[in-house]
Amino acid sequence: MACSSSQLPSPSTTVDETSPASISTVHTDIIQTHILTRLDGPTLASAASTSSQLHALASHHPLWANICHSTWPSTSTPRVRQVISTFPDGAFSFFSDSFPLLTNLDAAATTLASNHDQDRPCELISAVDIYHRDKLILSKVVETETVTGWFRCSPFRIDLLDPKDVVPTQIKYPAGQESDTCRDLGDDLTLSWILIDPIGRRAMNLSSHRAVSVQRHWLSGEVHARFASILPGEKGSASEQVQCGILVTCGESEGGELQVREVSLQVEDMDGMHLNGRDGLVILQRALEGRKGRKKSRREEEGKKRYEEYLERKKERKEKKLRTEGTLDTLCVAFGVLGFFVFWLFILCR
Repeated sequence: MACSSSQLPSPSTTVDETSPASISTVHTDIIQTHILTRLDGPTLASAASTSSQLHALASHHPLWANICHSTWPSTSTPRVRQVISTFPDGAFSFFSDSFPLLTNLDAAATTLASNHDQDRPCELISAVDIYHRDKLILSKVVETETVTGWFRCSPFRIDLLDPKDVVPTQIKYPAGQESDTCRDLGDDLTLSWILIDPIGRRAMNLSSHRAVSVQRHWLSGEVHARFASILPGEKGSASEQVQCGILVTCGESEGGELQVREVSLQVEDMDGMHLNGRDGLVILQRALEGRKGRKKSRREEEGKKRYEEYLERKKERKEKKLRTEGTLDTLCVAFGVLGFFVFWLFILCR
């Protein structure tokens, strides 16, 4: 019996399994213009590792420059553009340094920093971007000289805004004293603080991306959102771990909108003391020279976890210090009482 024609493969639908089907068949202009430009930084880096052709196409400097400018609008300023161009691989090196958060800083690598003043950065550039629900509300660049005696002897502090400056927004200020209102604002705010050493051509992101704590001031009613990174310091001292804390102070305008009133960076040790400029610069230099984690997944959760561990260690250190002081006080009282009895015993036995 003859076979039905529908049982036979049609020549027009036959697939040649031996024909090449790879990215190399796509024109390079299409890949570079219409495909790679749609990728974000981590995805582009992953794509570049799949083949030598994609690696060559993904190494195009303007491609990474556009990614940096879209991720951090503050990097589009002329000064930061010029500094980025001096990095070993340009914008790619800058993105590799700045995108990872300091959640996996290699403590061993941070001990390699030199202790000589002449090796420390003579200038720091801060490129800061603040978002609310992925909408940019503040983008600014601040340059800080670190060679003056005033900077090195005073508490380390970088202020993004002048004392009388405020940044208005269209965001409704969270009303009420409930903690949920502050928590919602903290979840909506994201911050990036990229610290750049223009001479050493290094950069790092000191922010935890999302706030690690949000509190309302009991008197002024202002909301304080804290972003932080925990950096390793000198072992066996109060600066064994230090907090690079970024405090964003938000207030309410007359129209009921949220306004940013203060954005500042300070370095604090485990005793709650602010490090001076010289000591803070040593910590930051070691962090700049250390190796940072490159994983994107769970980076925000790891940052908050490290902050909570830091607070726990800080609490334990304080309790240990109080116990030690209590023991010393007890010994002083005991010796005082003993001396009192010995004195009267001596008087009575004369």
